[in-house]
Amino acid sequence: MEGTPKRPSNQELLLQEILQEALELPLSGEVANYIPALASVNPNQCGIAVANLDGEVHMAGDANVPFSIQSVSKVYGLTMAMLRMGDDLWRRVHMEPSGQAFNSIVQLEWEHGIPRNPFINAGAIVVADTLVSHYSSSKSAFTSFVRNLADNQDIYVNQGIFQSEKSHGNRNAALAYLMKSFGNIEAEVEDTLDHYFFQCSIDMSCADVARSLSFLANRGVQPHSGEQIVTRRDAHRINAILQTSGMYDQSGEFAFEVGLPAKSGVGGGIVAIVPNYGVICAWSPRLNQYGNSCLGMYMITRLAEKLGLSVY
Repeated sequence: MEGTPKRPSNQELLLQEILQEALELPLSGEVANYIPALASVNPNQCGIAVANLDGEVHMAGDANVPFSIQSVSKVYGLTMAMLRMGDDLWRRVHMEPSGQAFNSIVQLEWEHGIPRNPFINAGAIVVADTLVSHYSSSKSAFTSFVRNLADNQDIYVNQGIFQSEKSHGNRNAALAYLMKSFGNIEAEVEDTLDHYFFQCSIDMSCADVARSLSFLANRGVQPHSGEQIVTRRDAHRINAILQTSGMYDQSGEFAFEVGLPAKSGVGGGIVAIVPNYGVICAWSPRLNQYGNSCLGMYMITRLAEKLGLSVY
């Protein structure tokens, strides 16, 4: 990207226009139902927020409505693990695109319990294991970290979704026990999974998510506080993995069409990082075949097109 992208004179008007375009599209996609508590969410909600580096947050639609962040939580977990472990983390999880489903067991068996990247489930479980092993209370530490990044102390885990995750997490348990057999899970499997399901069950709004991850658009510095969250090198590394692996099996297409580092979750949220500009978070619960929000994809794509936000 050359220079800093220009901001429109009225960002909220532009966001409202894009939101209205999205709402007028033919209905497509289905709400995630493999976690029963997620299936009960209102599928017609839709919101978008942009957090700029001057600290302002612009919103449209349901951007202040909390939703289950699910795999978006993997970005926070990875950041915490990198801060605690440094380069030792990359001995336990790699940084390559997987080319397989995000919950693939076969690939993990082939590669002797070392996950391809921290954004597939196996990789995120290893990251969760490092947090359980390095914090006396990893769930409290995770919640505090996210609250401070978002500058919002009213962020909590959704207990209904947390219990639903734990009751229907057999495939994730299979991944964890397989990695334990290869020596790549250090804590008790039950404790690691408990943390993993907990972090996925946190509720945040589009505004919360966009504000919280602004440091990734600002060379590691959180704009609203001035705090150096990660080094410039680590901000670069997180963004690079987001670009190659953050959108499940649609990561290549998203890079091709939109050109931004991004992470999605089956709760319907998508967050996209725009270096030197800010962070976009869009949310709508109906998912496409890859597990990405149909309307969230549309809104971020349209905003990137209109403002020329691609990093390429």
